[in-house]
Amino acid sequence: MQSTPQPLKNVSSSAITPQNRSLALFFFLVFALSVPFWLTGALTGMQLMDGLPISSLMTFCPMIAAVMLVYKEDKTEGVRKLLQRAFDYRRIKTKIWYVPVVLLMPGVMILMYGLMRLMRVPLPAPQLPILAGLVMFLVFFIAALGEEVGWTGYATDPMQARWSALQTGILLGLVWAVWHIIPFMQAHRSPTWIAWQCLFLVAVRVIMVWLYNGVGKSVFAIILFHAMINVGSFLFPNYGSHYDPRMAALLVTFVAAAVTFFSGRQTLSNV
Repeated sequence: MQSTPQPLKNVSSSAITPQNRSLALFFFLVFALSVPFWLTGALTGMQLMDGLPISSLMTFCPMIAAVMLVYKEDKTEGVRKLLQRAFDYRRIKTKIWYVPVVLLMPGVMILMYGLMRLMRVPLPAPQLPILAGLVMFLVFFIAALGEEVGWTGYATDPMQARWSALQTGILLGLVWAVWHIIPFMQAHRSPTWIAWQCLFLVAVRVIMVWLYNGVGKSVFAIILFHAMINVGSFLFPNYGSHYDPRMAALLVTFVAAAVTFFSGRQTLSNV
């Protein structure tokens, strides 16, 4: 008795979903693509501005890695959809979320300035150069886009499919922090400064996962939030000259802990 032949399943790239993306390959590509920038920084010692070495141009490596992998998975259509997420502001249905997206990190910087004043730390008078601030925002928005299309648009959802939202924030934050260590060294930061800044980055990434889930998984919102982190840091209080990563890390860790407590570590969102 002959068995009826079963039709072959059409296994196509569409079978690859965000949930089964190769995170290890993505992280490997991000670091591999960053090596030329690290080497350039090491060989030239060039600084784009004070505290910002030329190796910081690695900011586009997460996006490039994501585009490479998505093209392999879903060709041009997949890349188009990924890049469109950089401006997916229509996902933000509840507009009140723009308040923490835009104001949370500048608020942290203002609070840090006030606390340092109370502690009688010698600080210059605060400056609010509007034109410079707008230029910085544009530059930092483009830089944040280069990062978050990869970290958030490509990696965050598959990580949350495997781990809780809190675990995703911590694990992705650790990768993000390690990725920054060489540029920090090339900016001539001390080991203590780097350690506190790494804690800052991990805590901030937990907050970013909370915001991402809360705003309806909008990558645009996280790009905007990321840009405001850098704007706040470089304008505090005088182009970042007195930025204190220890105090910044403690403040954002408190915020991340509060978010975890009130929202729940599984989703980091009460919506």
